[in-house]
Amino acid sequence: MGAKKEIMQEVAPLGKKISQAGTLSGNPLAMCAGLMQLQMLSEPGVYQRLDEIATRLAAGMRQNIEQLQLNWTINQVGGMLSMFFTEQEVVDFTSASSSDTERFRRYFWEMIEQGVYLAPSQFECMFPSAVHSEDDIDQTLRAHYKALKVVH
Repeated sequence: MGAKKEIMQEVAPLGKKISQAGTLSGNPLAMCAGLMQLQMLSEPGVYQRLDEIATRLAAGMRQNIEQLQLNWTINQVGGMLSMFFTEQEVVDFTSASSSDTERFRRYFWEMIEQGVYLAPSQFECMFPSAVHSEDDIDQTLRAHYKALKVVH
């Protein structure tokens, strides 16, 4: 964090008007990792690769859902995707709230059992990485299918 001297003097612990806190704020390792991440994201084709990975995952997840004759929702925007345990289209918080969160809880733990860690909330999305391999995607889709079989 940085600003003019008169502003910085108001930031705690020197001042009492502005509080600034964060788990990794100013941590050199976190700063270095953030800088490296920005440099990697500026490489040509990285966003296309993220989109391709997410598209492949979303298509495979839809295929698994169809094979099991389920009617749950997959949303994807660029390199982000999410499966919702609801039959209705998810376009906002209200429609997302129609999701079966108890079923998601069971799905989450089943995916853990299959070796795939997801965000632990029905209302978070997946952020595939540009370093995920084709084998990683295949493993995730196999785990997804097995998990759906258990929780449906």
